[in-house]
Formats: sequence, structure tokens, C-alpha cells
Amino acid sequence: MAAISQLINDFLANEWELWPVKASSVGLTQHDERLDDMSAEAFRRRDDDAADWMRRFEAVPDDDLQPDEQIDRDLVVAMLRGRLIQAEWQGWRRDPLVYSAPIMDGLFTLFLHRLRPEGDLVDAAVARLEQVPRALEQGKANLDPAMAPRLFVERGLASARGGGRYLRELLPEEAQSADGQRRLRAAGAVAADALAEWVSHLERLAEQASGDWVYGEERYTRLLRERESLAHDARSLREMGQAEYDRLDREMAQVAREADGSDDWRAVLERANQDHPETEQEMRETYAEWTERARTFLVERGLVSLPEGESCRVDPSPVFMRPVLGVAFYIAPPTFAETMAGYYFVPYAPDGASADEVQKRLASNSFGSIPSTSVHEAYPGHHWHLAWAKQQSSPLRNVLGTPYFVEGWALYAERLMREQGFFTEPMQVLYHLEATIFRAARIVVDTSLHLGEMSFEDAVQFMVRNVSMPEPTARAEVGRYCWWPTQASSYLTGCLEILAMRDRYVAANAEPGASAANADIGLLRRFHDRLAGSGRLPLGLAERALNAE
Repeated sequence: MAAISQLINDFLANEWELWPVKASSVGLTQHDERLDDMSAEAFRRRDDDAADWMRRFEAVPDDDLQPDEQIDRDLVVAMLRGRLIQAEWQGWRRDPLVYSAPIMDGLFTLFLHRLRPEGDLVDAAVARLEQVPRALEQGKANLDPAMAPRLFVERGLASARGGGRYLRELLPEEAQSADGQRRLRAAGAVAADALAEWVSHLERLAEQASGDWVYGEERYTRLLRERESLAHDARSLREMGQAEYDRLDREMAQVAREADGSDDWRAVLERANQDHPETEQEMRETYAEWTERARTFLVERGLVSLPEGESCRVDPSPVFMRPVLGVAFYIAPPTFAETMAGYYFVPYAPDGASADEVQKRLASNSFGSIPSTSVHEAYPGHHWHLAWAKQQSSPLRNVLGTPYFVEGWALYAERLMREQGFFTEPMQVLYHLEATIFRAARIVVDTSLHLGEMSFEDAVQFMVRNVSMPEPTARAEVGRYCWWPTQASSYLTGCLEILAMRDRYVAANAEPGASAANADIGLLRRFHDRLAGSGRLPLGLAERALNAE
């Protein structure tokens, strides 16, 4: 026991040395003054390091471990296998966001969580700002126009342009003192100048970029099997996604008829999308209202145990994220800090967006869709899951994990709340089903893109046509699928796996003949608390943790 615990501690300590921005995000403030080393040598060293750690963990035999320790060892091995598969892709030679994202995240999270006195935060931010020119020079040296897809370069450009305003204008306002604002403004101006040069470099690179974003069938399948512990390959996953799409299509026709008298659910939703907040501020307030409603519903029904001290703020998305992410997202409480505050960010339009584009984006956040999104992001979705896991699970399981659990859980949360009657109007149910069929379409598109059997433009039109999505949103979505292979498939795949786990858990623990539909609330609560409390494990490991005594 002591040996595996020490190995895990040494592994995590090494992680924070290699990735100081990630260390800050989980609440380890002693790393706040450093930006990641993004030299070619550092990336190669990290790959070698991952192979070495994997060998060390694989060498630990089962006989030396308790069941929970076996799960921890297998978690590390799965995550390291995933890293080594991704290392073959050499994203650091293809993707400008590899360089700009840690810069922005490393500054934003310092002031988001405010885990230190302001003077220390300003010192840390200034130190990181001073390292920005070095990091971007490393990016210029590493990016290869023969490997970098133009799509990736354009995403990096959009983010960098938004980041310039953040560094010059918004970051200094995080400080309360005049001296802190002065120091952040001076250091931010130098960093913003370096970012402006980065933008110019990327503009030139975009003209030369000829790389491919197609990840390939072999890599995609290896990630599913070796990192996610799934039986699927890329093609069988696509078949499952298409089958679920077809099933949901039929169900939605029935609900659309109930909601609006028509079987054409796309037309029903297109009309309903026009009933949306008139301003981004009204959108944020509506999201906040439904977040609180979902929390109250959980308390009244007893579907989960709420962690002590948790809270979930609903805020506008950060300026530098708006050009590359057009949907809501969540940031969890840091693992190693006392705070239990999570942040639910709602999708504001990028700087410079036209009034027409803002209205199109607001139509993607209609009044009917906001309840299911708030369930997904907050209660009992991401916020409840990750806040609960923080109090129930080990640090290792709170810092390593997979979107197939995290996103699968959040989509399962939508399904659960529908089953329990949270969505009281047929139109709300229809939007919940739209969120689910959207995830089925994502599987079809994500796999097809990376099998090389669907072009970017084909994928955009598929999403516009099949899930009633405005084209600007569809372009942002498909760009993310190209950039982040396998992630878009995680939502519905994980949800279906969790539903199957629930069926098996109820069958094993309830009276004969009971099912999830009529199971005792106390039994469901134990299932939710145990599974979500296990962290964010690959799904095969999660079921082992669920059933461990």
C-alpha cells in the first residue's frame, strides 16, 4: 500500500512540475508564477516521461494491491496510454492553441478562484505575463506549416485576437489596488504586444498551412479502447450514433406533435428558437434562474446528496474563449483548495460580432432550451458531479479522468431529470431530446470527420440540416470536433454506458422485478452518490468502483 501511494504521489508531483498552469487550476498555488515550458525539447521530454511512468505503473502486480488501488493504477495507465497515442499526432507542431491557451488559462484561473491575497496574485500574474513572449517564440519555432491545418491556425487566430483585449484592458481590472492595476497594465501591454506579433505570425502561417486535421481510424479506435476502456471501434461507434439518431428522430416526432401539433420537430424547434432572450444579460439571468430551480428540485426529491458548502455561479464566458467556443461550459472547484465554488459560463458572442450574429446565437439559447442546458452544466450535471467527487474521491481521481465519464454523466443528468418530472412542458422535453439527438449527430460527424469520410463543409451542413442548428454555431461546433477528436462522441456514449450500469445496479440491489423506472429513490441516490463520487474514471473502471465493497 505504501509503495503504490508513494508512486502516485511522485507521479502527481512530477505532473505539476511539468504542467504548472494545470497545477494552478487544481489549486496548487506554489506553481502560480510559472508558465509551461513549450519548447520542442520539453514536449519530447514529456512524451518520454509518460512512457517511463507507464512502465513503472504497469510493473505493479495485482497481488500487491487492494481493489481500489488496482483501479488507481489502471486509471494512471489508461491516461498515460492516451497521452502516448496523442503524442504520435504531435499537436504541438499543428495547433496554435497549444501555446496561447495556457497563457490565457494561466492568468484567468488565478483571478477566478482567488486562492491567494491580491498582492500575491498580482505578483504571479506579472511573472506569467513576463514569460508570454518566450512561450510565443517557442510556438513560432515549433509550428510546422506542412503539419498545421489552416482550420487550426484560424481558430488560434480568433482566440489570440480576443486575448489581446483581455491582456490590455480586462486583466488589469481584476486588481482592486491602483498599484496592482498599474503593474498588470504595464506587464499586460508587453504581453499583448507579443500576442499581436503572434497574430501576425499566424496570419502568415495561415497562408502556408497545408496540414490535415483527420486523426485517422487507428488512432481514434485506440483511444476508445486503450484510454476509455470501451469495446467500440470508430466504425461501430458511428453505427451506434446513427441508430440512436434514428430512434430519437422518431421519439421527437411524437413529442413535437404533442407540443405544437406537427411531426416536423425541426420546424417546431425553429419556430420555438425565436422565443429567446432579447439580450445576453437576459440570457445569463435566465440561465441563473433555471440553475437554482434545478438545485431546488434535487433537494426536494433527494436524488443526490449535496456536498457541503457548494455553490455555482453563472457568468458570461471569458472574452478570449468566445471566438472558439459557442456553447456553455463549466469550471469546477480546484481539487486542492477549500473552496467549493464552481463557475457555469454562458455563451456570449465574440467581440465585433454583428447584431445579426448575436441574435442568431441567442436563438441557440432559447427559453425552451435553457432548462436542459442548466441541468447538464450545473445540477445534477457537471457542477454537482465534480463538487461531490471532490469531497468523496482521492486527489488522483479528481485530476485524472475522461470526458466519457464527465460528459456522459452530464447527459445522463438530463435524462434523469426528465424521468423525474423536472421538465414540465412538452417543449422543454423536446429541447432535452434535441440536446440528446445533437449528441448522436456529434458521434456520426466526429467519427466520419476523423475517418476521412466527411469534409468540414459537409459536417457543417449535416449539423444545420439534422439538428436545426444556426450555421455560425455549427461552424464553431465542427471546428471543435476537428480540433479535439473523440471528445464530441463522449456525451451520448458515456450516457448510454451509465444507463446500462444503472440497470445492472438496480437489478442487483432492488427487489425482484424492480427497474430504474420504479426504483426506490434511496437506491437511486446511492447509485448516483457512489458512481459520481468515484471521480471521472474510464467507464469500465467506474463500474468496478461502483461495485467495490
